[in-house]
Amino acid sequence: MNASGQPPRQEDVDPRSLPLSSIDGLPSPVPGGPAGAASPAVDALPPPASQTGPIGWLRSRLFSSPLNILLTVLIAWFLLLAVPALLEWLLVKANFSATTAQECRASGGACWAFIREKHRLILFGTYPYDEQWRPLLATIVLIAIIICSGIRRFWTPMLGVWWVVSLAVVALLMWGGVFGLTYVENERWGGLPLTLILATFGIAFAFPFGVLLALGRRSRLPAIKALCVVYIELIRGVPLISLLFMSSVMLPLFLPEGFSIDKLLRAQIAIIMFAAAYIAETVRGGLQAIPKGQYEGAASLGLTYWQQMRKIILPQALRIVIPPLVSIFISLFKDTSLVVIIGIFDLTLAAKAALSDAAWRGFGVEAYLFIAFIYFIFCFSMSKYSQALERRLAQGYQR
Repeated sequence: MNASGQPPRQEDVDPRSLPLSSIDGLPSPVPGGPAGAASPAVDALPPPASQTGPIGWLRSRLFSSPLNILLTVLIAWFLLLAVPALLEWLLVKANFSATTAQECRASGGACWAFIREKHRLILFGTYPYDEQWRPLLATIVLIAIIICSGIRRFWTPMLGVWWVVSLAVVALLMWGGVFGLTYVENERWGGLPLTLILATFGIAFAFPFGVLLALGRRSRLPAIKALCVVYIELIRGVPLISLLFMSSVMLPLFLPEGFSIDKLLRAQIAIIMFAAAYIAETVRGGLQAIPKGQYEGAASLGLTYWQQMRKIILPQALRIVIPPLVSIFISLFKDTSLVVIIGIFDLTLAAKAALSDAAWRGFGVEAYLFIAFIYFIFCFSMSKYSQALERRLAQGYQR
């Protein structure tokens, strides 16, 4: 009612003062329900099929622009020409059972019979033929401890003990000299076991050394920080091949007369020093990515410096740098092939020795494809495991 006692006209009423259901032309939020009731949730429409699934992947990755379309067509045309011929050479016309090189060449395909004939020389080098079960068992032990280290159920303090025991067993099997095993000098080691030993010992010792270098570079003590900075920058500025050459040729010149260090040990030390410098820089990046509040929170708990690093800071920092760390490990595994320049009988040199046999010359492609396949298996496995570990830790962090 207005001041004159008459009901208000519709045009005199402020629509903002009325409920939604009282305004003409606006239905009730809930059909058939009281005014002001909440409307039911509306199911979202799924994205169009052209934007998801295989079709969406093809559109976004291969056909997203005229240039990508052109490149996709050219690559597909190249694959259509190359893949059938490659498969024919690798498998269809390949010879797996020839006893001579002439039989292999007559087939017109890959001579995998060469690998069958020389696989023990490639895999175990010049290790005594009758004792090659020992490097085979050592390889199995190394692979087993590496696999166990990747299973979360085994992430206990005992894992470190098992690592020490495994490395000791590997050394015992390779050297011998006890328990009735014939002593074999390490000059006769070679092939896959030697490559795994160099890579495994390199990673096992370079990782803790690199973490200490990263902590030292962030130290508040000027002397420790300066030493770590000089070491890291000096080593990172020199290629690994130079370090191996210096450890093999120049280092003995500075040793006292009558004192010598084994060539394999010198190469192993060079690999550890090289990898530790790169690991240190990677871990330092992870430490810098940790918010300052984490350091302050750790200090407020009354923990010592090493307790803060071990229980709070380092677990977070290492989780951040998993991808670059695995990249370093993969590079280190592949870089072990550089020891061939100092005469160590790794996989590459073992393949070269197998090719030097006059009866089986001319099959270098097959030999190096076999070696490449071995490297690919190990490197691809490390890469896929790092991706799975990163996803698992990221999910745990979000929870």
